[in-house]
Amino acid sequence: MNRRGFLASSSALALAPHAAAAAQSPIHITLGDDVFLSETWHELANRQIGIVTNQTGVTASRESIVDAVHHRTSLSIKALFAPEHGLRGDRPAGAYVPSYVDPASGLPVYSLYGATRRPSAEMLAGIDVLVFDIQDVGARAYTFISTMAYVMQAAAQHGKEIWILDRPNPIGGTIVEGPVLEPEYKSFIGLYPIAMRHGMTVGELAHMFNDAFGINAKLRVIPMQGWQRTMLWDATGLEWVQSSPNIPGWQTAVLYPCTGLVASAGLNNATGTPRPFQYAGAFGLDAQRYANAMNGLSLPGISFQGVVWVPASGYWAGKQLTGVALGVYDPHAFLAVRTAVELLVTARQIAPRVISVQSRTGIDRDWGTDSLREGLLAGKSADEIIAGWAPRLAEFKSLRAKYLLY
Repeated sequence: MNRRGFLASSSALALAPHAAAAAQSPIHITLGDDVFLSETWHELANRQIGIVTNQTGVTASRESIVDAVHHRTSLSIKALFAPEHGLRGDRPAGAYVPSYVDPASGLPVYSLYGATRRPSAEMLAGIDVLVFDIQDVGARAYTFISTMAYVMQAAAQHGKEIWILDRPNPIGGTIVEGPVLEPEYKSFIGLYPIAMRHGMTVGELAHMFNDAFGINAKLRVIPMQGWQRTMLWDATGLEWVQSSPNIPGWQTAVLYPCTGLVASAGLNNATGTPRPFQYAGAFGLDAQRYANAMNGLSLPGISFQGVVWVPASGYWAGKQLTGVALGVYDPHAFLAVRTAVELLVTARQIAPRVISVQSRTGIDRDWGTDSLREGLLAGKSADEIIAGWAPRLAEFKSLRAKYLLY
């Protein structure tokens, strides 16, 4: 049965605009899936495999993990499992992802962002080992790591092995920023008490979830070779594959833990436009005053410029919005979460009605704490808000140190 091209067309379309430049750079690391395919795949011979993946699950040569496994004729794929945005990454955030049978391969593709968020006993019937190969973006609120956790839970419950093929944290593994999720705000965008910017790979997180948070699955992580914690994506030499519609390039992933967090407090972040997460603003905000105030903070690695834009869809569709464009000139120094807090504090100082923090539902869930909302209401500075996160962040860093692989 021909499974070649199962993800090929979608992967080609998903490549970021920077792919051509990246292709000219030497590859400096070996991905977990390439290690698996060269060294450990034979250990799964004659066992039934379920693959949890999407368009990002590709080798350094851009071959999908599905096709690569199929080419090992002693390996047998029983089913595929798709996270939010679907197997090809083309569905909008929050959109229902259906299950279906892939016509090219005849494989069932089970949605983990549709009628259920975790594999059921029926989905896992006949499967011996689950293999997870998905590229994360390095922020707690991105749902791929929650999908990984649910798959691990299901594996533990139903007596299946799970193998995690490790991948880089595209925004690096050195900077860690709070807040740490408070248990009462547990949701699919934050299942466990980890920092918003955790500085970990999916393999490291899997070990932490399994051990510290009690999943207790039969887990194996296939580490990368050559990856260093100081590396951002561009240092790997790998091509970026669009991880979701609003993360077209790795540079967007750098901004995601910043402007991805401001929308629930009333700022538009330009998602659904050609510049997702690159802007922050609202209707009637003085753009130049906002830019001047933000630049006056001398935040590391970033500058701000006044900008005007008109979203084509969503709540703000057709309205002229004003705010700032974020220019990250040093992503190694850029503090994404601190910058998000400063954006909210400064916008509230300039135009108090712009920031909507009366309702608990969205902002508390997204941030995993009520302390940001309460701090904004009380007129606290960003330093005061962030200082309140320090004790739990220190505890997380201590726990995190036990599970670092690189």
